[in-house]
Amino acid sequence: MQASDNNVASAHPSGLLKYVILVVGIILLAANLRAPITGIAPVLEQVIAFFQLTAAQAGLLTTLPLLGFALISPLAPKMAKKLGLETTLFVALILIGAGCLSRLLDAKSILFIGTAIIGVGIAIGNVLLPSLIKRDFPQQVALMTSAYVLSMGIVGGGFSALAIPITNWHQMGWQVTMASLSLLALIAMILWLPQLKYKTKPDSSALQSTNQDKIWQHSLAWQVTFFLGSNSLFTYIIVGWLPSILIEAGYSAEKAGAIHGIFLIATAVPGLVLVPLLAKLKDQRIPAIILAGIAGVCSLGLIYFPQFAFLCTVIMGFSSGACFILGLSFISLRTNHSLQAASLSGMAQCVGYSLAATGPMLAGYFHGLNGSWDGALWICASANFLGAVMGIGCGRNITIPYAQSIKAD
Repeated sequence: MQASDNNVASAHPSGLLKYVILVVGIILLAANLRAPITGIAPVLEQVIAFFQLTAAQAGLLTTLPLLGFALISPLAPKMAKKLGLETTLFVALILIGAGCLSRLLDAKSILFIGTAIIGVGIAIGNVLLPSLIKRDFPQQVALMTSAYVLSMGIVGGGFSALAIPITNWHQMGWQVTMASLSLLALIAMILWLPQLKYKTKPDSSALQSTNQDKIWQHSLAWQVTFFLGSNSLFTYIIVGWLPSILIEAGYSAEKAGAIHGIFLIATAVPGLVLVPLLAKLKDQRIPAIILAGIAGVCSLGLIYFPQFAFLCTVIMGFSSGACFILGLSFISLRTNHSLQAASLSGMAQCVGYSLAATGPMLAGYFHGLNGSWDGALWICASANFLGAVMGIGCGRNITIPYAQSIKAD
């Protein structure tokens, strides 16, 4: 841990109550980083019918948040340097809440604008949370990363599983169901208020070191980027289209929505079991290869053994969540200070989500081309096998050179 990080972290009081409030604030903030975009999949057919969306527009609706991730991720560290990390994360919550609330409006244009705003808010949170954890919890990176991924998975999965029942309850409708997520953002904002008085910013020496690191020129940075990117490509195809895949395989809409929710909940389970393993392993190549490989095999299982869709979905969800935790942990484990971590996080999520944004559109295109989801599932399998290859590189116990000229990784 570098001195600059210690100086920044020391700005926070060490009182137990304030420490607990910070941890709870992080977990609640993380709870807003998945459900607002994954929760729309179970009710997507209702959204399409309500607004009379074309297939291209429906594909754009699922892709917009990912495009927001890709475009905003490189800018998030700059916002943090200007506004402070705590204030920037608060702004992210405001954007997420406003985007969710906009779904009460009937205008088609507002639907897309609100979805894009949600993507911007989530992008900021995705990029800056690893940096915050690197700064304030340098000895508990894996634990805190797993805790917030667990929060994302439980809330996202629970909401997806309940989306159809809530929508049907007293004919509440999909708009009220989706807008209700703004309450979660509001609660997180209230719990985050105590952090706003700090407005910590990087010092000049750390900033100079980060500029000298030229993160985009390191092969290790690209390995981490493609490991996270391949996982995102696979995950967001499944998140966007799994209910449709299952319905076409013969499942009811309600059961498909429930299995979709189970997939998202399964992504949270690794948060409970992966932390002890990461704490014992200095080299993470073996779990990275195995987990990505298993997800690839199970993606093909949905094609050739659809009767085992539930089992395949659970395994895919577990593997997706585990690889996500590994990828986020790599951002901290392969860097030397919080600013370098923020730069790598911005790079990984910019490139990774640009790659992932093509997934739902390609999946929809291939389905429209031949009336089958086989092409989409082969893309999922290929993405996971690529992730396994990348894991061989970024799973090594090395770090990106710190404030030095470029060296071979």
